[in-house]
Amino acid sequence: MDADLVVVGGGLAGLVAATEVARKGKRVLLLEQEPYLGGQAFWSFGGLFLVDTPEQRRLGIRDSAELAQQDWFGAAGYDRPEDEWGRLLAQAYIQFAAGEMRAWLFSLGVRFFPVVGWAERGGGLATGHGNSVPRFHIVWGTGPGLLEPFLRRVEELKERGLLRVLLRHRVEEVLVEGGRVVGVAGVVLEEDPRPRGVPTSRKPVGAFRFRAQAVLLATGGIGANLDLVRRFWPERVGPPPGRLLSGVPDHVDGQGLLLAQRAGARLVNLDRMWHYPEGVENHTPLWTRHGIRILPGPSPLWVDATGRRLPPPLFPGFDALETLRYLRGTGFDWSWFVLDLRTLKREFALSGSEQNPDLTGRSWPLVLKNRLLGPAAPVKAFLTRGKDFLLAEDLSELMRRMDALAPGVLDPSRLEREVKARDRELLNPFAKDAQVLAVHAFRRYLGDRLFRVAKPAPLLKGRGPLVAVRLWTLTRKTLGGIQTDLKGRALTPSGAPLEGLFAAGEAAGFGGGAFHGYKALEGTFLGGCLFTGLRAAQGVLEGLE
Repeated sequence: MDADLVVVGGGLAGLVAATEVARKGKRVLLLEQEPYLGGQAFWSFGGLFLVDTPEQRRLGIRDSAELAQQDWFGAAGYDRPEDEWGRLLAQAYIQFAAGEMRAWLFSLGVRFFPVVGWAERGGGLATGHGNSVPRFHIVWGTGPGLLEPFLRRVEELKERGLLRVLLRHRVEEVLVEGGRVVGVAGVVLEEDPRPRGVPTSRKPVGAFRFRAQAVLLATGGIGANLDLVRRFWPERVGPPPGRLLSGVPDHVDGQGLLLAQRAGARLVNLDRMWHYPEGVENHTPLWTRHGIRILPGPSPLWVDATGRRLPPPLFPGFDALETLRYLRGTGFDWSWFVLDLRTLKREFALSGSEQNPDLTGRSWPLVLKNRLLGPAAPVKAFLTRGKDFLLAEDLSELMRRMDALAPGVLDPSRLEREVKARDRELLNPFAKDAQVLAVHAFRRYLGDRLFRVAKPAPLLKGRGPLVAVRLWTLTRKTLGGIQTDLKGRALTPSGAPLEGLFAAGEAAGFGGGAFHGYKALEGTFLGGCLFTGLRAAQGVLEGLE
């Protein structure tokens, strides 16, 4: 026996599971096909969905597990028999997020930015989609900061001889004997010195075969495999766009899911996906079709390709998938943000650790400069180098530049009417415009007023240059995956555990094969990796006793 446990995938979920099991004295083998550990978590903004925390209470936010579950279930919309395990794991995660999660992370040295973000603000009903209160806790150090304690544990456990890490090992088969998983087999890939995120060589230079008492798959989703994304694209949101940007590196190809299926595990809910309608092409791409998500404040005017304003509640940062569904019905692959530079300086951020050097580098002077004065250097880079970022001194010039990117599609008269109509709503403290009312309400929250939401002002008052940003659909997360139970055990189509096989993180639909249901509340992707990594580790340890 080569190990007690083989973990396939060195992202956050795999690291959590591998180190938890090894710390109990078990022999763990961690296999990763890339030349580095960290997976997608390395590139993440580091946001975690936490409930009723000191950070929230200091800002006057009153939260509870009951309110969080109301929001979660309103977003999830569970309606399938195969949602049973996802629902149970969601309830367990909410208790974790309202209980020991923060204390556990603090014990590992993880700290949080003191201002809690308000993501996915919702669809307008108490029982519907969205976060009723701010819950998006940003790790101080973003994704790399969250990975640090687990990478330290890896080194400590390697020195103790309990954990062995093999990079450039691509698993191509889960070994099954007598109905039980007994190991993995695959190929060793040639060394490749290219930077993290850049597609690496798939040339094999050897083969391997390892036996273990248990195998845990933490191989991620399908976000970079556009063939699979289109194959499983949910019809309920309309046809897939002709042009898709990728929010994840090329190695996020879904092959781990197919491995599990061939071994006898059940895949569920692959038509549930989390894609963003606010993607922009990276001016300095690393991976194929490299896109970056804009993290907008709530103020930009959002219009479709023709200049028609999106209806309420489809405002920036409110309901990503419902906005995507609406835009897929317009017949065009893109839409537009229209705003002024003053608002952009306060409200625009970009998703990803590399796009937030102030938070990633834990620099308070840079944070204050970027968040209060803005725009941050990465946003400035897109303003000057991003092909879909347009600046102009007046609306007529801006519309001419928008039309030049897509000749004959924009209706300038319509867009001008939309801008002037909303401007009139901002001329006094009263309004019927739902977005204007929402912006006024959000500024009651200190975190938004200081760092996130600009003071409302008409666009055509000459307060600075105008900006238009062309937006594309950006692939990101696979909400479905390998169906697991509360112990992280992979289940067969009959509902019984597939002995010896476990799954965690995105490969498991973040728990149960889609614990989000149809929609996510943000901060629940990294949180789901932490949670299912722990759950699967406990399940493995029980089986090894």
